[in-house]
Amino acid sequence: MAHRVLVVEDEEDIAIPLVRTLEREGYDVLWVDSGQKALDELQSRSAEVVILDLGLPDMDGLEVCRRARDAGYEGAIMIVTARAGELDRVVGLDYGADDYLAKPFGLAELQARVRALIRRTSGANGHGDGIDEGALRIDVAARRVYAGEDEVPLTGKEFDVLNILAAHRDKVVSRGRLMADVWDENWYGSTKTLDVTIGRLRQKLESVGVSERVVAVRGVGFRLEGSTPDA
Repeated sequence: MAHRVLVVEDEEDIAIPLVRTLEREGYDVLWVDSGQKALDELQSRSAEVVILDLGLPDMDGLEVCRRARDAGYEGAIMIVTARAGELDRVVGLDYGADDYLAKPFGLAELQARVRALIRRTSGANGHGDGIDEGALRIDVAARRVYAGEDEVPLTGKEFDVLNILAAHRDKVVSRGRLMADVWDENWYGSTKTLDVTIGRLRQKLESVGVSERVVAVRGVGFRLEGSTPDA
């Protein structure tokens, strides 16, 4: 299952590129634009990492951080803010944040920090490494895919398509979304390129006994579904 990341950011021009970048990495990402929505979300759904802006419209991000910790949230919280002073960082960490990233920041640095936080929280929560035969496992950082313990050799485009589908398991991802994210928004070639890539990906997953299937939804897109051999 994809790692879950909650993005709390009220500026759309910052949030959208951030969400798309994280989704390309294979994360299950939810974006909210206020502190209260973030607190409500953390009560109803788990998230392994919260990326939290301090300048929210309804309450200070530090208050969100404090309330989340008081309510028992044990995942990682990374504050992103234009407040870059040492005192601001200290206060943020004292309120329960695990990391602090000053704006403007590079997306590559943010990705690396998110990966580090997930490794830390996964270890703290005692998540084991036991892998069932035929279980699909995606190592986003290494850009490798495994069926159980066996690596599945994929091309770069095949990996990118699978990564996006896995981030939205059991949900349909449109053809347009896949073309824009894997190829380019300005791609002028045939969309048959996507069909060929999907076909090769299916064959490779089936050949190693992966239980999950890439299913075509006519006229819409594709969905990765099923997590057991009987699915």
